[in-house]
Amino acid sequence: MSAAIRRLSRPEFIALIAANMALTAFSIDSMLPALPEIAQALTPDAPNRAQLVLTSFVFGMGLGTLFTGPLSDSFGRKPVMFGGAILYVIGALLAAHAQSLDTMLASRVVQGIGMAGPRVVTLAIVRDQYEGRTMAAIMSYALMIFTLVPAVAPLLGSYIIAGFGWRAVFYSFIVFAFLAIGWLMVRQAETLPKEARRPFNPSALVTATKECFGYKVFTLSTFLQILSFGMLFGCLSSVQQIFETSFDRAASFPYWFALIALVAGSASVLNARLVVRVGMQRMIAAGFGMQIFFSVAVVLAGLSTSVPFPLYVIWTTSLFFMAGLVIGNLNALAMEPVGHIAGLAASVLGAVATVLGAAIAAPIGLAFDGTPLPLAIATTILSTLGYAIVKRGLR
Repeated sequence: MSAAIRRLSRPEFIALIAANMALTAFSIDSMLPALPEIAQALTPDAPNRAQLVLTSFVFGMGLGTLFTGPLSDSFGRKPVMFGGAILYVIGALLAAHAQSLDTMLASRVVQGIGMAGPRVVTLAIVRDQYEGRTMAAIMSYALMIFTLVPAVAPLLGSYIIAGFGWRAVFYSFIVFAFLAIGWLMVRQAETLPKEARRPFNPSALVTATKECFGYKVFTLSTFLQILSFGMLFGCLSSVQQIFETSFDRAASFPYWFALIALVAGSASVLNARLVVRVGMQRMIAAGFGMQIFFSVAVVLAGLSTSVPFPLYVIWTTSLFFMAGLVIGNLNALAMEPVGHIAGLAASVLGAVATVLGAAIAAPIGLAFDGTPLPLAIATTILSTLGYAIVKRGLR
């Protein structure tokens, strides 16, 4: 990075990164209390399809991620951030006025494509200024703050819905985007100087993509993120329905979700304290290993009688806890050898992991049968595969 580029203080930088990361979580989690009303209004004959409001956003975000990195490598981080914000707002406005589920899903894809700008550029801005375990520690602290948003997002969403209707949630997205992205545009200096930018052309993109996947650590980290996102998005798709249908706790769902998110947020604190000492590979292995244990416990309970509510809450907490131990470290590992093409590398990593993670999560969510068992079986398989890869192949 050029010496002329001013760095923010570490606390403000972490808070700024966390706020922009949290916009993604808010765009997903605040929708959870709205799913029953969206199902009733737009797809009453197939209520499970309302889950696609979540996965369509994630899918769009993955698609957009493929392009925003290269664009930020060519034109700078902040212009791409701003362009993504405009597209995000347009998608939110279209979704707020959708009269059919198909229109809603298309609008959410547009909104997700716009969200790819802040999502990818945020990671590239961190990589422009930090690397290795220092980068992993910064990402962990940012994730710790970011955890507060998933904790309160469903509760905020339920209040907005109660006061103004479910369509008003989309207007809250616009307000959040203005605050988070506006802060970055005003305070954060451009981190990619003009002399370090790369021409935007297809042959350069293909060459750089091949380079990314030429590194074994990048390839395996991307695949492990696919597995992690598949479990996480699958859980998010089903969690509201499980609370309502399996345990008859729809009214208290936002409060339980807040508790789950807050407890799981301690994973980022734990990771930030331990990752420099024990290394990223061990933290990733611990995350997948823990998930195997809890998922198997839920499968056995579901096959024998039924899953007790306390066990379900503990297991759901473990899924989010695993994300705190795994995802930030996988990002740091994957980006380590590709700092010279950080924007493209972040783009490829995010696009492949998000799109394929959403592709895994969609059928898992649609398999919901009134119990947590389909999700538990899927997470057992995915976490076992992830653990095996970490122990045998990731170095």
